[in-house]
Amino acid sequence: MMLKFERNKLRSCVLACALAVVSTTALLPASPAFAQARVLPDFTDLVDQVGPAVVNIRTIEKVAQGNGGPEVDEEMQEFFRRFFGQPMPGIPRQGRPNRPAPQEEERPRGVGSGFILSPDGFVMTNAHVVEGASEVLVTLPDKREFKARIVGADKRTDVAVVKIDATGLPAVKVGDVSKLRVGEWVMAIGSPFGLENTVTAGIVSAKQRDTGDYLPFIQTDVAINPGNSGGPLINMRGEVVGINSQIYSRSGGFMGISFSIPIDEAIRVSDQLRAFGRVSRGRIGVQIDQVTKDVAESIGLGKAQGALVRGVEAGSPGEKAGIEPGDIITKFDGKSIEKPSDLPRLVGNTKPGTKSSVTVFRRGNLRDLNVTIAEIEPDKPVKRASDRDESTGKAPASAAAKSMGLALSDLPDAQRRELKLKGGVKVDAATDAAARAGLREGDVILAVSNTEVASVKEFEAALAKADRSKPVSLLFRRGDWAQYALVRPAR
Repeated sequence: MMLKFERNKLRSCVLACALAVVSTTALLPASPAFAQARVLPDFTDLVDQVGPAVVNIRTIEKVAQGNGGPEVDEEMQEFFRRFFGQPMPGIPRQGRPNRPAPQEEERPRGVGSGFILSPDGFVMTNAHVVEGASEVLVTLPDKREFKARIVGADKRTDVAVVKIDATGLPAVKVGDVSKLRVGEWVMAIGSPFGLENTVTAGIVSAKQRDTGDYLPFIQTDVAINPGNSGGPLINMRGEVVGINSQIYSRSGGFMGISFSIPIDEAIRVSDQLRAFGRVSRGRIGVQIDQVTKDVAESIGLGKAQGALVRGVEAGSPGEKAGIEPGDIITKFDGKSIEKPSDLPRLVGNTKPGTKSSVTVFRRGNLRDLNVTIAEIEPDKPVKRASDRDESTGKAPASAAAKSMGLALSDLPDAQRRELKLKGGVKVDAATDAAARAGLREGDVILAVSNTEVASVKEFEAALAKADRSKPVSLLFRRGDWAQYALVRPAR
């Protein structure tokens, strides 16, 4: 009996101790990591802080009406303007044989967003929001409306600045894009489909996203739709870090991928627009392409980096500096060129007239060249020389050239002068391995495995020294363009 009592007493003791431990644990604060995982961000204070500086932008354009011009039902036009942020396509009315003479009529063109840069009325938005507008109307969150003057717009970066006559306005704070981290919460405010002061939120999906445009973008999963263009992307400190500009979509609506212009690049552009009304950019006059892994390994560059120079404009700063087709630009002003898009951004941000250094990889060696930056000109169509040479006098194909599927001849002096080349051999025919590598009749081969060739004889000698167990790199010219081909000769 005594033994049973002691056992019951022990069980009671253990149970009491366990309950005490559980109670104590329940009172302990959760670990920081666990607490942070449970807490979701609250954007209410950010909306109160930044919302007053975000504006709605409506644009109006003048269109010719009458005498065959389209007429649109006014109620349907208003419906499309309010809910889709753009005018409805015109539908001509029937049974109107006697139309008045054409007259200009103002019509709503579209809806966008913007944000106030300074208390004296400078507003930033996208260039495509105000492009083609005859009148720009800016509406503040307090419902005040102003006619705006377009200070300047830059299509390359899609940044525009407009000015309204007002003072004492709430302005945004500009953030530091370099401190923005992937996975960080961000918020957007804008007018999607004309719905003013709409707030959406998400995270930063990627930075420095290269979409082929002039600037690298911030990618987010924040819901952005037509009408959000030009609105701010805001971090959790209430600072603007980007301008909402583009979306990836197969339907025309949001699909989870949005792109914003980094605010540091946008401010740099806006400063020039406010000072000069336009943006001045540098240029060196070269056409560039990507360096593939196979080409990098075959020419001894190792890592696939830099910008391959496919062509150099006559009389350009690049030509005067000694840059040649086939060069690979690896550095500009000491900054590494990891991918081709890095070069135009660095050169474009350099003030015209500046003397800069360019490092090129040529024939297995690095060379430093000095170039004086010129001012960029409007884009022009690339002028190409004929891909086909009309001269005659083809030389019989040699055994070495045949092994690559090539029929070659020495380049005539007249064509060499026309193309401004020091050497090269002309491709009279390309079959088999050469054709598969992309070579064709009329191309001019400039180098074989980093060895320049000025005649068919030199081509044969260079090919004889090449390692036949690996693809042979051929630098060739086609019109104004230079590029590499990797050809595996038949054994």
